[in-house]
Amino acid sequence: MASALADPRVYRAAQYVLVGPEDVLPVEPAVSGGLTARCEAVGRWAGKGGAAEAGHLSLQAIERSVELALSGEVDGLVTAPISKAALAAADSPYRGHTELLRDLCGVPEVTMIMAAEETLLGGPLRVVLLTTHIRLRDVPGTLSQELVVRRTAIAAQALREWWGIPAPRLAFAGVNPHASEDGLFGDEEERVLTPAARRLEAEAAVEVAGIFPADTVFRQCLDGTVDAVVVPYHDVGLAVLKTLAGECGVNVTAGIPFPRTSPDHGTAFDIAGSGTADPASMIAAMQQCSRFIHAAEAAGA
Repeated sequence: MASALADPRVYRAAQYVLVGPEDVLPVEPAVSGGLTARCEAVGRWAGKGGAAEAGHLSLQAIERSVELALSGEVDGLVTAPISKAALAAADSPYRGHTELLRDLCGVPEVTMIMAAEETLLGGPLRVVLLTTHIRLRDVPGTLSQELVVRRTAIAAQALREWWGIPAPRLAFAGVNPHASEDGLFGDEEERVLTPAARRLEAEAAVEVAGIFPADTVFRQCLDGTVDAVVVPYHDVGLAVLKTLAGECGVNVTAGIPFPRTSPDHGTAFDIAGSGTADPASMIAAMQQCSRFIHAAEAAGA
């Protein structure tokens, strides 16, 4: 975080409010003379409560950040990685930001979008997740026409409002090998995705290019044929994005009242404090959030 805030591309883009434990925050505003920031302290890191203490402090920081965003004191939110194990140790029912932000904002549904506006192959890649942190064996039973329509429509609205794409075009990645090859390997494509795509076009004015095998569909986003790829489960989309994004992937929560971004990586406890962490993804997340805010302001002007 300190390295990201010291980057001129970051501190020149916006004014910042830093939220976290009071004994950690005072270090952050001093990282660069060009940084404009104020601090909002929540709790204090005693260092004796282990993972549970860390989990509670993470939750307090997120809750306070959302309060600031909902009140209009800040225009967007960039979150640092949090430990799912720490949340569990704190007896939280949440295992990440996405569902927690949904409930704190009081919205019925959110959609996770992972994005890299520049990839190792040049073009952008945006991946819309229909399911997130659930067991792979639970995916087929979780997918339904209603879920696909709701979460894809939310993603399409984010592409319009935050990315400034007036008529987003999407492609679906199949659930099964070869997108089931006419039912040979499964029926989720015909039973769930195909009718959901028809409904999206009819009910939400979302153009769906089609349902394609997951091992080839991402090329369509990279070459600009579609604006995003909708995937049925976590790893089928993120394995591709994280490979091609290098260190610049960004996690976006669509469906809440303000832009929220985050790096596409975890806590990296194995190198914490070593000074070797690459801030590129955090820098990308902060830049993306700033762009979203400006796009939303321009659209509302």
